[in-house]
Amino acid sequence: MKEGYIPQEQRKNILLLTDDIRLHSGVANVGKEIVIHSAHKYNWYNLGGAINHPELGKKFDISSDVNQHAGITDSKVIVQPNNGYGEAQQIRDLIKNEKIDAIFLITDPRYFSWLFQIENEIRKKIPIIYLNIWDEYPAPMYNKAYYESCDVLLGISKQSTNINKLVLGEKAKGKIIDYVPHGMNNKIFRPILENEEEYKKVKELKNRITKGNASKFILFFNSRNIRRKSIPDTLLAWKYFTDSLPEEEAKECYFVLHVDPISEAGTDLHAVKNYLFGKNYQNIVFSTQKLPTEGLNHLYNIADAQILLSSAEGWGLSLTEALLAGTPIIANVTGGMQDQMRFEDENGDWIDFDANFPSNHTGKYKNHGKWAFPVFPSNRSLVGSPTTPYIWDTRCRSEDAAEQIMKVYQMSGKERKEAGLAGYKWATSDEAGFTSEHMANRVISNMEKLFDTWTPKSRYELINVSKVKENVLPHKLLY
Repeated sequence: MKEGYIPQEQRKNILLLTDDIRLHSGVANVGKEIVIHSAHKYNWYNLGGAINHPELGKKFDISSDVNQHAGITDSKVIVQPNNGYGEAQQIRDLIKNEKIDAIFLITDPRYFSWLFQIENEIRKKIPIIYLNIWDEYPAPMYNKAYYESCDVLLGISKQSTNINKLVLGEKAKGKIIDYVPHGMNNKIFRPILENEEEYKKVKELKNRITKGNASKFILFFNSRNIRRKSIPDTLLAWKYFTDSLPEEEAKECYFVLHVDPISEAGTDLHAVKNYLFGKNYQNIVFSTQKLPTEGLNHLYNIADAQILLSSAEGWGLSLTEALLAGTPIIANVTGGMQDQMRFEDENGDWIDFDANFPSNHTGKYKNHGKWAFPVFPSNRSLVGSPTTPYIWDTRCRSEDAAEQIMKVYQMSGKERKEAGLAGYKWATSDEAGFTSEHMANRVISNMEKLFDTWTPKSRYELINVSKVKENVLPHKLLY
């Protein structure tokens, strides 16, 4: 019997508000892994969000599928497809009809503003748990009401956890706040060794991408085509890198991008590629088909490095997947990406953040894991919108990224493999814990603490408005 197993009829019923966990978005995958690895402790009801969901109005019992992955026989997991993440009366009805004991949220807080508006009503009956993320500083004081509306705040990056504490200030004392980094399924995302039968598929894939030509180096990118992912800068870095090589060596270098090449939220990558390299350049390959996770793992396994130069990034799941596949990473030092590089302080410990040291983007600490090739940003710009009035846009130079690509290129194949496997070993360790099981265990630990200590919110809350502090900057801007 699975450790900590609770019979179905004795479990707490958790309402999960996020993407439909049967889909393949980042938050859907995270939600799915948490559900699978905690189905022996909790019953889950997923109000599964999507844009114009094609199965709206239906309901699916996926318990038998979850049983196969969870190693139990009596999971209870229901998915109700929905357009968006819900609305107030719908949540009231679900709490009553499904006998919900807690609400669990995953994704940007702005999608849940309608829920936070009725938190006083909800938290008199059941608690709200929020697996949350924020891409960049300055600490978003405009999120304060959102964070105050939750009983548990699980930050997926050290930066997000620090932001929760900075924004809440004194009110952080009344919350459970913990670091729960994203974890992926390390039985799917893993190094494929040469003596395995599956390695033949990896070789075939590499041969298709290079069209049978010799290949000395393959760089991989896997993310969405949106502005903050800085894909044109990444293509420019590739040009600087290949232009510095002898012509014959450059012909043996390939850049594979698993991305939609044209997006209104990003740009026309075909146009960028053609402008920088010409229409006849064959060594940039766009992978546009939707792939199962096993297919993505094959791409990570043919790559010599994974690159992500986002100017704002809460975590960067493609870096986690690369680490679990034993592939070195090249990334901008910002947000949750820096967690995955394991920068060390003067004592050799994995760095942490506070009000005096919110981020390592200035390069205060240079020692890091041998699998990481950090690109320190050269500038920050304060940008914003009506819903996010201020946030750093933290950009790195393409020239600096090209230098890091060159460092990986100049390593021998053996050295690259050793670096990647060191990343795999650390990512699956208890310290990092970037696996589904580690992530779910951390969630379970915090939920157990919540249910052991939680008391319903009082009917009234008295606030001395003369002591209410302004929402001013709670940390250093220069450090």
